[in-house]
Amino acid sequence: MSDYLLEEHGLSPGKIYRLLSGSICPRPIAWVSTLDGAGNANLAPFSFFNVVSVNPPVLGFSPLLDGDGNPKDTLRNLGEVAECVVHIGGEGLVQEMNATSAGLAHGEDEFLHVGLEKVAMAGVSVPRVAGAPVAFGCRLREIIRFGDGPLAGNLVLAEVVSIHVDDALWDGRHVSAEGLRPIGRMAGNDYARCTDLFEVERPASGSSLSRLARGAS
Repeated sequence: MSDYLLEEHGLSPGKIYRLLSGSICPRPIAWVSTLDGAGNANLAPFSFFNVVSVNPPVLGFSPLLDGDGNPKDTLRNLGEVAECVVHIGGEGLVQEMNATSAGLAHGEDEFLHVGLEKVAMAGVSVPRVAGAPVAFGCRLREIIRFGDGPLAGNLVLAEVVSIHVDDALWDGRHVSAEGLRPIGRMAGNDYARCTDLFEVERPASGSSLSRLARGAS
């Protein structure tokens, strides 16, 4: 067993990254489209991602600065057009999603690079991936920047203003995991499927919903 007080041990950002990404997993993946001020589209996946609020609905994802401390195009674009679309791709689009993580030149379009069709997303000017089963049109609320050094995070808080969902997946109450085939990011090149599930019933008092809402939903 090892214990590390970071201010004394001086673990490098690379080592901390490997420990964080290898132990905090599987992580859901936000597949985020943005536009720059000239109208060029960008599409990139981020696994530092989750829901942060329901009312109002807000998603959070955190693009890291690269090894030289430079921002990704997603961050640059949000500074020019404060909107994005967050897609949940599922296993059916994992190859295309992975291909959009390639390091293209600034302004190059990952939709075109990978061969993905764009369609309009209600409520925002940013296009969505036509084949993605779930997508959230968002407006930027805030970016919390944690530094300017290599691998520093930039927490993007994006408020959902529109939702696209495949009717075959959503019955008005539940999303079909079998249809969505959600995946999670592990360390390195590894991903996880959500196919080996087990159930643990949650105490009613532990729910974030009110008693009335629990009975009615």
